[in-house]
Amino acid sequence: MNIINIVIADDEQLFRSGIRFLLDREVNFNVIFEAENGLELIDFLSTTEEFPDVILMDLKMPQMNGIEATKAIHKTHSDIKIIALTSFDGKSFITNMIDVGASSYLLKNTSPKAVVHTINEVYEKGFYYDEKVLKIIHENIISSSGKRIKSDLDKNLLSKREIDVLELICNQCTTSEIAEQLFISPRTVEGHRNNLLLKTQSKNVAGLVIYGIQKKLIEITLDFNL
Repeated sequence: MNIINIVIADDEQLFRSGIRFLLDREVNFNVIFEAENGLELIDFLSTTEEFPDVILMDLKMPQMNGIEATKAIHKTHSDIKIIALTSFDGKSFITNMIDVGASSYLLKNTSPKAVVHTINEVYEKGFYYDEKVLKIIHENIISSSGKRIKSDLDKNLLSKREIDVLELICNQCTTSEIAEQLFISPRTVEGHRNNLLLKTQSKNVAGLVIYGIQKKLIEITLDFNL
């Protein structure tokens, strides 16, 4: 069992204490730091020798908010997965966080079980979007006429193998599962994933899923996350 290092970024001490109590009960979770704002979080990442795998990020924080912090972190630590955990459920907030590279978006009134499940899914697969978030992504793609993601009218943009890997990513397969299904090594899968990120100009695996939605590689269904 892999231990998941977690950082909580939220300006409310009571909430941080509550979510930490929840996470500390999970044997594979290790909360390594709590930040009151984005600047404190950035400072921690610039000095620590133990980096988080996942950050639970509030949106509204003093000095530097969650969107600004997420954007900054992805420039220097793109491998860290960020889950928005906030009370704001507006489309603009969700869209902004996804745009800057959030791997998931949760509301603070979600169930403890859902929080634990989301952290595990994001760690294993790189993303986790529920039905509401997927619909917002889909609506934004339609309303923007595809301008949010690089056009790939050139059918040679992706190789056949890259398309195979992308489809399995969109089907929420892990690296080892993709390797097994395609009879290739996990390292080869990682190479294809990196190429996909570069070619589609995606910030992370979640961005590849958005690309997959636009290209109709996956459908928005009620059981997408089950």
